[in-house]
Amino acid sequence: MAALIRPVVSIIIPMLNEARIIVAKLQALQYLRPRCELIIVDGGSRDAGRALAREWVDKLVESPAGRAKQMNAGAQASSAELLLFLHIDTEVPANLMKILPIKRDVYDYWGRFDVTIDGQHRLLPIVAFFMNMRSRVTGIATGDQGIFVSRSLFDKVGGFPDQLLMEDIEISRRLLSEVRPICIRQKVTTSGRRWEQKGAIRTIVLMWSLRWAYWCGEAPDKLAERYGYRVGKQGK
Repeated sequence: MAALIRPVVSIIIPMLNEARIIVAKLQALQYLRPRCELIIVDGGSRDAGRALAREWVDKLVESPAGRAKQMNAGAQASSAELLLFLHIDTEVPANLMKILPIKRDVYDYWGRFDVTIDGQHRLLPIVAFFMNMRSRVTGIATGDQGIFVSRSLFDKVGGFPDQLLMEDIEISRRLLSEVRPICIRQKVTTSGRRWEQKGAIRTIVLMWSLRWAYWCGEAPDKLAERYGYRVGKQGK
């Protein structure tokens, strides 16, 4: 009997009601198996997404809704020493395993990729440029950039904070207090559907105002209401 190959990276993707796109997204990641373990964490989808995803992943985890809760549940179920958290809208480069740092002799490290935003609006390249520049200067990453972190460091900071919004900002703060991030210049691609559906300028202003309010100490639940989440449930 052939020995099982232990994955070196666990890719953890939270999902909620994404039946329309989930198969295509997961098919695009199949080339990474078995070195990468694919984990979908469903937050209680009411569509067929969970059933459609099952045959394309190594593990399908069910969790209460909420991106932070779902990503923590995925980390708990994972088996690799490096965790890569991806939004359902984010696509990784084809040479991921060549550029992703696998540091077997370093236990506490983390990082993120530069990002490009796929869409028609002429402001999207400018948004991506400033996201990357801001992240490189401040050491704070957003979920769109594909955050990766060693298991030991993830456990040390307590995982993602259990909050409805800005969980990526908060875990970046905690990780940054331990070590500076590795900033990979090669880009992941994230969908511009949020900007295009809600209006690019309106979304830019909203996200900057929410981020500023968070830095000033406003509660994540209040920010989530302004963003459009239903408090107590995850939904846009």
